[in-house]
Amino acid sequence: MDQKDPNSYTPAAAAGVTGRIALITGASQGIGRACALELAKSGAKVILAARNLEKLHSVAAEINAAGGKAHTYALDVSSEDSIKSTMKTILADLGKVEILVNNAGITKDGLAMRMKTSDFEDVLRTNLIGAFLLSQAVISPMVKARWGRIINITSVVGETGAAGQANYAASKAGLIGLTKSLARELASRSITVNAIAPGFIQTAMTDELTDAQKSSILAHIPLARYGVDADIAAAVAFLASDAASYITGHTLDVNGGMYMG
Repeated sequence: MDQKDPNSYTPAAAAGVTGRIALITGASQGIGRACALELAKSGAKVILAARNLEKLHSVAAEINAAGGKAHTYALDVSSEDSIKSTMKTILADLGKVEILVNNAGITKDGLAMRMKTSDFEDVLRTNLIGAFLLSQAVISPMVKARWGRIINITSVVGETGAAGQANYAASKAGLIGLTKSLARELASRSITVNAIAPGFIQTAMTDELTDAQKSSILAHIPLARYGVDADIAAAVAFLASDAASYITGHTLDVNGGMYMG
């Protein structure tokens, strides 16, 4: 097998993201927003998708003001019709999607013995079926180009389970299985499919926890701190890059050491 000349290595070549077209779902806030900002900073043209267009426009303005390129599209990942129509428009407008970040997700927590079937189905439809349909929509252009990156945002609870989150944990565990299956199907076309499993990420919700609750959670995190959305965004940028071209079917744990599988 031919080896690349080590002297030809440059930061730009290693990044391998410049000029690529990246679609990020749930990009209006939190981890999705951070991923969009990081990929744009790395030189990608980013497509921001979520239900709230007003918030998307704010993120796009931030990216464009910094010299990046961002496009916004309304998308409801729980709706197959929304996915099909929006993806048809995106592909007509931009021609292809080279990097897909399946980030959008919801929770509807409750004890399994009392959980409504509709709550279980809603979470799977959004978190798992939506990711599958979006992946399906970008596969053909990626196969034709013989290059692509699909990155699924799963969760530590997809690996450990969580009381009161049977639906959410099932959807996130399903994403890991989906990741491995797609990775096997698409590897021959130089398309990598990987997952990132965040642990506890600092959000407005975690800010509202009591000191006792925070201490209990942090006691299970060897690094003794919550993660931040930038930690996940950095992992996404790496997996989207040429530096990760020999990684596929992998779940990258970004959790401070709270789960070591």
